Parts: sequence; C-alpha cells; structure tokens
Amino acid sequence: MFKLLTLLSLCLMICNIKVCALSAKSAILIDAHTGRVLMSKDAEIRLGMASTTKIMTALVAIERGKLDDVVTVSNRASTTEGSSMYLKAGEKICLKDLLYGLMLNSGNDSSIAIAEHISGDVESFALLMTQKAKDLGLYNTSFTNPHGLDDIAHYTTAYDMAQITMHALNIPFFAEIVSTKVKTIYSQTPDGEFVRTLVNHNKMLSLYKGADGVKTGFTKKCGRCLVSSATKDGLKLIAVTLFAPDDWNDHSQMMDYGFSTYKLKHPIKAKDYIRAVPVIKAVTKKVFLYAQSDVMFAAKDDDKITIKYNVPDFIKAPVYQGQCHGTVSVYIGTKKVKTIDVIANEDIPVTQNIKFYDAYYVILKQLFDLLGVQKG
Repeated sequence: MFKLLTLLSLCLMICNIKVCALSAKSAILIDAHTGRVLMSKDAEIRLGMASTTKIMTALVAIERGKLDDVVTVSNRASTTEGSSMYLKAGEKICLKDLLYGLMLNSGNDSSIAIAEHISGDVESFALLMTQKAKDLGLYNTSFTNPHGLDDIAHYTTAYDMAQITMHALNIPFFAEIVSTKVKTIYSQTPDGEFVRTLVNHNKMLSLYKGADGVKTGFTKKCGRCLVSSATKDGLKLIAVTLFAPDDWNDHSQMMDYGFSTYKLKHPIKAKDYIRAVPVIKAVTKKVFLYAQSDVMFAAKDDDKITIKYNVPDFIKAPVYQGQCHGTVSVYIGTKKVKTIDVIANEDIPVTQNIKFYDAYYVILKQLFDLLGVQKG
C-alpha cells in the first residue's frame, strides 16, 4: 500500500511540475474522443483567444453553408485589418477555399467574407457563433466577430475552446483543412483567374510528430494563443494554451505528457453484439442489440474500467432496424466517460396472436415494477 501511495504521489508531482512549467496563463489537454480533461492550468478563466476564434467560424460555416457556394467578396472583407489571404473586392471564390484561407493563412478578410455570405452581416454571424457555443453547453464563451480581433465582449476559456475544437474535428472536412500544410486554390477576380498558394501558419504540423491541427492566434492584448491536436497509435489529444509566450514548447510538453501517460482503450466497437432481448407480440421471440458506435478513450494502464448496460427486460413489437433500445455506459473508476446507444439489428413486425409466455413477460415486469425490484 505504501509503495502504491508513493507511486501515485510521484505521478501527481510530475504532472504538477509539468503544469507549473508551462508559460501559458491558461492551458488544457483533453482526450479528443470524449472531451475528458487530462491536464489543466487555470482552464476556466475567461481570456481573449485571438485567431483561434476561427475554429468556431469554420465550424458554423461548414454546418450552415454549402462548400461549393461561390462567394462574392465585399469591400468590407477585402479591407479588413490584420492577417490576410489578400482577397480583392468583387472577387468570386468558393466557400471551401475561403475556409482554407481562414484556417491556413488566418485570413481576417476570409472570415468577414464567410460571415457575410452565411448570415448577411458580421454581427448576425457572431450571434450564431455564440449560440453554437451554448448549444454545446459552453457558457463561458462569447463572440463579437469571426476573426478574433480584440473586443471586451469577445472571450473564451481554454476548456471551452478545447471542447469546441473536439466537435469541429469530428467534421471530416474541418479535420482535412487543419492538417493541410500547403494548399493551392483558384478564384475569379475582375482581372481574370487568380491562383493562390496558402501555407499553414501552424508550425506544430512540422515540429511535433503526429500533429494534425489546428489553429494559431495572436494579438498584443491576447498574446500568443494556440490550439493543437496530435494522434499517436490511434489516440488523439487536443491542447489549448491562451496567453502563452512559449506556446510551441508548451504544446510539445503537454502532448509528450499525454502520450506517455495515456493509451487508447477501445472496449466496444461499432456493431459489437450487446445483448438479446425477448420480444412480445411477435413471431420472432428475440431481438439482438448491437453497439451503435465505437467507445474509445484515453486511459492509464492501471485505470479500472467498468461497463454498465441499461437495456429493457423485453421489447414490444414492432421493432425497427436501427431503433434505439437502451444504452451502454463506460466508466473509469466512478467517472462516466462515454455513453452510446444500443440498436436493433432487424425489423420485427407485430402479430395479433399473443401467446401465453408473451403475456407472462408483461405480467412479470408489472409485478417487479410494483414491488420496486431494481435491475443490477
């Protein structure tokens, strides 16, 4: 027992040393599969996030826009201050290419063009961004613009930004954009076709093995801000630092800690068999339930992992293929890390001829409910 406590204390000490050594005012490392926090430093304080704002800009644009839409660049967009992809007023360019300019070149001009195309004006688009954060359960984030230039009412937390990024990375096109180092795009200007070669500002893509995203940011008020992701042996981690003078080194240290401490666990795979449940009012007497999706998460080798099933004692026909009939929850210790639906594998129609044992299941279940019998 003494050795175990000593080892635990040593692990906590190493983690605390790493956190204290970070240059960032606020930082967090999360499991990208579940959102679980693996390391943090003042991750709940509200701070400006500079151009990491554009993660939400891209998320809203992809969800609400059509990637092949042709966008006409306004004068306001073309004259926006700060980092730019150098759009010209009257230029016609696909939304998907604006998104590359947004995330690789950190184009403030691109962010305005996107906002005007999706919502008609910047202010309305900013409201959509803030609402999206709330929809994700994040209430310490507020957007007043799509680019991240300083504003007192424009803020987030490292925790919120990590969660926003996790949801964005679940969109394949977003993940493709932020992992791209160089991209050539085409547009039409009043002077004819225009070709641009965009180079990603995120040096983590070259500095850290396995890095695959996501966004840099800087203003004098916000300091250096960085959101990064990396994948090793199937495990994906997301790191966020706000106001971090030595952000590249901070992120390398956080990722090193994450990958050396945690490994990917995959106890349930999509379409895994879960349980057979009796069906009443049907010729087919059982329906087989399967996992709707994978359960993957970061865990230490000595973490205690338990699985709890919540499925009914019986199901009344009709049953439809893909219909949800319960859940499976996975825990690390006492903390729930993931819950997925379990679904039927086939259609089972209803029949009018209810046999004795069909009625038996109903009566028995009602009796158990009456007596307050609980399932284990």
